[in-house]
Amino acid sequence: MRFVAIDGVRLGYRESGDPAGPPVVLLHGTGSSAGTWDRFGARLTAAGHRVIAVDMRGHGTSARTRRYPLAALGDDVLGLLEALDLRDAVLVGHSVGAYSALATALRAPERVAALALEDLAAPPKVAASGKGVRPVQVLSAVAAILTTRRDYQLRAVGSILRQLSRPDLQWWGRLAGVRQPTLMLSGGPSSIIPPQRLAEATAAIPGARMTTIPVGHRVHSLAPDRFATEVMEFLAKAELPSLPRRR
Repeated sequence: MRFVAIDGVRLGYRESGDPAGPPVVLLHGTGSSAGTWDRFGARLTAAGHRVIAVDMRGHGTSARTRRYPLAALGDDVLGLLEALDLRDAVLVGHSVGAYSALATALRAPERVAALALEDLAAPPKVAASGKGVRPVQVLSAVAAILTTRRDYQLRAVGSILRQLSRPDLQWWGRLAGVRQPTLMLSGGPSSIIPPQRLAEATAAIPGARMTTIPVGHRVHSLAPDRFATEVMEFLAKAELPSLPRRR
């Protein structure tokens, strides 16, 4: 692991691949860590990319803090890009990692070349009602987090989930400002993120497209080959800096 301090918060990250290759930054979801990307990261490095998988604050090797405002998670990602002097980076995020990737792309478009958003933790537009709420899936997801080897702070998970459950019309209004090629990946009907919400988010982002891999919230873990194929094909078609030539 390597470490970088962002506004006094120590973040851990794994780096692999060609240092001169096009950078891809991998951002995990709540209750996970950078290690969740090991399999997909290997595919990226084999294709010539420089791969950076980050432990978000409160998770893995990164610092535990007193508070976990959603804005700070995006600040951490932007701070990492600045600290490593990364430009034209591809951001691949799962759940709240996708939320942070999107926030970073809006704040620093010159540093982000493309977005792959896996089961984006999109907040609701209005206060939750019985319609569209998935209590069984939410309880299942929380149980999965609590029963796995804990490498995170419970306060971080609880705080992030509470904030994401609140309506945020301003967040929805900012989606029209995304300028990067964007791939949205949905886990389908069994996911805790309603597919219709992701479809609405995709429609709000200019030029974005959505694909569904119906295995639930953790697409990259439950359908790793199909996930990798979808993202790699997306990157091949996006207008990205050329990969270094092989000798």
